Amino acid sequence: MVTGGAGFIGSHLAERLLRDHPQARVRILDDFSSGRQENLSSFAAAAGERLEIVRGDIRDLAAVERAAAGARTIFHQAAMRSVPRSVADPLGANDHNVNGTLNVLEAARRAGVTRVVYASSSSVYGDRPELPKREDQPPAPISPYAVSKATNELYAAVWARLYGVETVGLRYFNVFGPRQDPKSEYAVVIPRFIMWSMAGTPLEVHGDGQQSRDFTYIDNVVEANCLAAQAPGVSGQVFNVGCGDRVSLLSIIERLEVLLGHAIPRRHAPTRAGDVPHTLADIDRAKRLLGYAPLVHFDEGLRRTLDYFRRTV
Repeated sequence: MVTGGAGFIGSHLAERLLRDHPQARVRILDDFSSGRQENLSSFAAAAGERLEIVRGDIRDLAAVERAAAGARTIFHQAAMRSVPRSVADPLGANDHNVNGTLNVLEAARRAGVTRVVYASSSSVYGDRPELPKREDQPPAPISPYAVSKATNELYAAVWARLYGVETVGLRYFNVFGPRQDPKSEYAVVIPRFIMWSMAGTPLEVHGDGQQSRDFTYIDNVVEANCLAAQAPGVSGQVFNVGCGDRVSLLSIIERLEVLLGHAIPRRHAPTRAGDVPHTLADIDRAKRLLGYAPLVHFDEGLRRTLDYFRRTV
């Protein structure tokens, strides 16, 4: 089962699971508040009866229990994902991300699910200056979104220890790629930069543009999920999922200018509340215990993402 399976990350994951496991069935649970049917269009028809799509909300325990029935593994991707949105609506962030995740863990326990692989976030590290970020560094969240993700990790560790539900958390570092929604008010920077640059609209750069991120192409995140579902001896742990490299916002613009072949106008805006200046993942633990290594690095991922938006917009 994939919660949030019609969303950006969830749809890529569901597609990979169907491809890698031709005898298995995949059930998607999504309320379609941000997930989109078109994210499934490239593979749903071919999957036929092997793909089941259930409309439901993770805040509804009964709905999650129905979706979890018979599942061997749950990949929990559903969430209110945006830091700015969580700042504007902290109660909503808690309801979706904490209460929703608690429902997923409890439904997994009641259904006898073997393992829950869940999405955490690099935001749990907060704005401590130490780089790279390692899993043994204490969480220091500075946004409601980050608090919710840190809370999920605590609950998951307790469910693994107390109830024997195997859980593995993946701290995603700034995921990007095809199927991201660039039109949302809370869209992440790369799809927004691409759309603005294609439209000739000045790019809105928060702060001085020197802030940097360990941008992680979607294929790397899907790979990490698949590995985390099968790796032995890792229940109750969390792992960074990134590339071990970082790129500044101004550098993204420069690279887009090269790919597009023209200069891109920009304008600067105030730094957003809850944002951290820099992220960089230490991925040694994931390499050692999951067998993870980035499949696609930033420049190739940016080119693929630009090609996708050129084809589809």
